[in-house]
Amino acid sequence: MASTTYDMIVIGAGPGGYVAAIRGAQLGLKVAIVEREHMGGICLNWGCIPTKAMLRSSEVFHLMHRAKEFGLKAEGIGYDLDAVVKRSRGVAKQLSGGVAHLMKKNKVTVVMGAATLPAKGKVSVKTEKGTEELEAKHIILATGARARELPGLEADGDLVWTYKHALVPQRMPKKLLVIGSGAIGIEFASFYNTLGAETTVVEVMERILPVEDAEISAFAKKAFTKQKMKIMEKAMVKQLDRGKGKVTAHIEVGGKVEQHEFDTVISAVGIVGNVEGLGLEALGVKIDRTHVVTDEYCRTGVDGLYAIGDIAGAPWLAHKASHEGVMVAELIAGGHPHPVKPESIAGCTYCHPQVASVGLTEAKAKEKGYAVKVGRFPFIGNGKAIALGEPEGMIKTVFDAKTGELLGAHMIGAEVTELIQGYVVGRQLETTEEDLMNTVFPHPTLSEMMHESVLDAYDRVIHI
Repeated sequence: MASTTYDMIVIGAGPGGYVAAIRGAQLGLKVAIVEREHMGGICLNWGCIPTKAMLRSSEVFHLMHRAKEFGLKAEGIGYDLDAVVKRSRGVAKQLSGGVAHLMKKNKVTVVMGAATLPAKGKVSVKTEKGTEELEAKHIILATGARARELPGLEADGDLVWTYKHALVPQRMPKKLLVIGSGAIGIEFASFYNTLGAETTVVEVMERILPVEDAEISAFAKKAFTKQKMKIMEKAMVKQLDRGKGKVTAHIEVGGKVEQHEFDTVISAVGIVGNVEGLGLEALGVKIDRTHVVTDEYCRTGVDGLYAIGDIAGAPWLAHKASHEGVMVAELIAGGHPHPVKPESIAGCTYCHPQVASVGLTEAKAKEKGYAVKVGRFPFIGNGKAIALGEPEGMIKTVFDAKTGELLGAHMIGAEVTELIQGYVVGRQLETTEEDLMNTVFPHPTLSEMMHESVLDAYDRVIHI
């Protein structure tokens, strides 16, 4: 069978792959993209977007219960879980369809099927109609990742769920166990807890949200506990005994094994890269713990083969994947793009309260040998936060005491996932504390707390 030749082939149409395809097409390249399941990948269909739609429903539900605080009346408050899920799936479908439209608009050839790389520069795609052979000098791997499953804790879709099952629940959990307190685990814990599930979170590390600054983790734990969520840190689920409509979890904590009964378990213990079945090893691609090893420009070491997004390792974030996609497309087109800096990529967790951060934690900065100046500002000191009825939260900034470089910023509270980008831009522009202090922040806004946190680091804070 004759093969079709392109300048660039992208394998995987998630937020890394489809963005790379669009940028390549914009630069005049003849581009094909291969996708085995859904346009938009996990992010648009089973990750970032549908979870945010569901969390928005739980947020509105929470606010309805607070109506009296705002001088409003809301009676007979309830929810329809099927309708919540239907809205979430509708949002995902709308955006997935949008990606398909963007491919057409940018004249990117879409091939639906499972890809393998039989040889350098060649892609074989198994489609519904047979096999298509494609060729390109440049191939981008953007195959993403899937949920990690631990032995004995495997999901069955009934009693034990992955994130996919949790997005389309057949029933509302009454007693829920969430294993893992990273972004995925905490977001689902927050959603189901808000809707009334008696929720327990088990985290093997010393604290929940372990990648965040220790102060932010402690603040989050206090907030979740206040919401009647049970948090078990330095704990490990050793075994799950599945019975009729119930699961008995054997949880080791403090050197002892406790047994707790639940009707639903969500496993959120990380991800593994989709590296199997592509033929990568035969091409000489190096794989480390299910992720493709690359240099700073996402090159695999095999001429003309690149890897972006989750398959290329941490941080496992859609916006990191998209930016890498743009960078690689520009590199292929003959440009000279800047490499992506992982330490300048913000992480956002959409629980209640929200959590967001960029750069080094205070502990990491000290570990790296920096003398630091640290600023903090509480939501309770901000007029807009009080007016919104959201006085719980804080913003923390970490500066290099010698140069004034913003090393890191860490936030917890209402809408911090929208605020963090201010500090991301600051880091990209190599902003110092003086630049930030001399910036006029609009009043009344939550963003004023970003200013005050910087002022606090240099003993100039105004409103506390």
